[in-house]
Amino acid sequence: MAIQLTHFSAAVVFAIFASIVFGITQKNTKEEMMRYGAYCFALFLIGIVAAGWAMALLRHLAGR
Repeated sequence: MAIQLTHFSAAVVFAIFASIVFGITQKNTKEEMMRYGAYCFALFLIGIVAAGWAMALLRHLAGR
């Protein structure tokens, strides 16, 4: 049984793990790590949604 991920869910999984690594490697205290990791995760999600909208817009414009 294999796990099948959509592009969005794969990007979210990547964002989770990358945010954990960024939080651990960039900050010193647990509180700073958690706050920075959450901040990075939020920025990743905003970037994922923005990239999706940009690609949809480009596809719509190219279809004309």
